[in-house]
Formats: sequence, structure tokens, C-alpha cells
Amino acid sequence: MEEVFGQGLTWWITVIDLPALTGLLWMIWRTRKETEEAIRNLYDALTAFKLEAAKSYAYVTDLKDLEIRIVNHLLRIEAKLDKTALQTEALKAQKE
Repeated sequence: MEEVFGQGLTWWITVIDLPALTGLLWMIWRTRKETEEAIRNLYDALTAFKLEAAKSYAYVTDLKDLEIRIVNHLLRIEAKLDKTALQTEALKAQKE
């Protein structure tokens, strides 16, 4: 009986376990290889994106010029509003 069990176990290992383990090891190796390739592709895409983003950034001098233009425009608007408010107050004072 032991001899039959030993042969059955040997047959099981040879026919079932070894091919299954070989298949699992192959799948693990392939998955690892695909993952490494995907990481490399992702890194390359990220590097390209960083380069493209850096190309489209505005220079500090351009931003300062824009800020000066906006501030000057807002100051002109504020002056016009102040002038209009003073004129409104003067009209109200004349009516009273």
C-alpha cells in the first residue's frame, strides 16, 4: 500500500504540481517584466509632461509686467469711482 501511495504522490508531483508551479513562476516573471516596462513608460511620460509644462510656464518678468498693468488699470478704475462718488455727494448736497 505504501508503494502505491508513493507512486501516486510521485505521479501527482510530476504531472500536476511541477507544471502548475512552472506556470505560476512564468506568470510571476512575466508580470514583473510587464510592470517594470509600464513603470519605465510612465516615467518617460512623466518626464515628457514635466518638460512640456516647463515650456509653457510664464517668466517671472512677464508676470511682473502683467501685475503692473493690472494694478495700474485697477487704480484708474478706483480713481474714476472716487470721482463719481464725489460728484454724487456734491449733487446730493445741492439738492438739500
